[in-house]
Amino acid sequence: MNFEPTDMQQQIAQMIRDFGKTHIVPHVLEWDETQEFPVTLFKQLGELGLMGVLVPQEYGGSGMGYLEYVTVVSEIARFCGAIGLSVAAHNSLCTGHILQFGNEEQKKKYLPKLASAEWIGAWGLTEPNTGSDAMNMKCVAKKDGDHWVINGTKCWITHGKSCDVAVVIARTGDVRDSHGMTAFVVEKGTPGFSGGKKENKLGMRASETAEMIFDNCRIPAANMLGAEGDGFIQSMKVLDGGRISIAALSLGIAMGARDAAVKYAKERHQFDQPIAAFQGVSFKLADMATEIEAATLLTLQAADMKNRGVKMTKEAAMAKYYASEVAVRVANDAVQIFGGYGYTKDFPVEKYYRDAKLCTIGEGTSEIQKIVIAREALR
Repeated sequence: MNFEPTDMQQQIAQMIRDFGKTHIVPHVLEWDETQEFPVTLFKQLGELGLMGVLVPQEYGGSGMGYLEYVTVVSEIARFCGAIGLSVAAHNSLCTGHILQFGNEEQKKKYLPKLASAEWIGAWGLTEPNTGSDAMNMKCVAKKDGDHWVINGTKCWITHGKSCDVAVVIARTGDVRDSHGMTAFVVEKGTPGFSGGKKENKLGMRASETAEMIFDNCRIPAANMLGAEGDGFIQSMKVLDGGRISIAALSLGIAMGARDAAVKYAKERHQFDQPIAAFQGVSFKLADMATEIEAATLLTLQAADMKNRGVKMTKEAAMAKYYASEVAVRVANDAVQIFGGYGYTKDFPVEKYYRDAKLCTIGEGTSEIQKIVIAREALR
């Protein structure tokens, strides 16, 4: 396999670097401190075609594949993990679910507005008592004539308050029945649908994470995605692609932290020489370079398999697990290389350090990835 960046990937990367220096870097600290979710920025990213990367052009998207998508998410995360996270969640979860499982009418209705970021998307699976244990969900949808009525709460939802449209998975059958859940599209302004508590987070603070509350929320039967009872199965397939997103997000954070550490190690002098000359520092940089390279190859392998329509549950889990753990290790070592300065907000590595941890938790914890990998390895 040859994973050398194509001309298209190089052009995308350069476009994001130019955009990021002007529109992201000057505001990163402010957004992080205030937990502002910069909606205007995402509208600009939509104009660049980065909010509908995988959406075919016939629905207003960029019509690109997963290799280009990895470039988009990782290059944005290199500037700010939080912005990368929101781009990933919008593209692969909400938009991705409708793209994979919506009918033609639903695709024509929702995808153009999501791809342009006229509408911001959210995706609701997790609940207060059902993190990894999604089949135990309490949010219920009941059929009422030609409508469904949804009651319950979703939590840890990216864009839970600010979304214009959400894909929500609710229980329509028995608890722990993998065919007892169904996916629905719920639009902002629907009576009974509201945003709840916004989480005050360690990292990824410019990416909104909030509750979604459904109180006798009545939606047309036409808003059901796919067949009744297919919601959980659909979600697992969506998460396969989502794991590539988080792997790419992890890569971007790791690369950003590594870049900062390399630059600092060359500039910072102690004992009359740059600290990069000391083995204790240079070996950390060597580990960073090696682990990032390995994580990149795992991620591109999963992306390539996804493009080809090959089953990649194991490969996506491996990429997500390894890349996220690498991001944490690289960010940790970057802070160490910066010493006391790395512990301050005057330098970027403390934010990479805080942002990285979420990658080992969101869209399936590292422990869940190991379960998936082990299950596949034991087949």
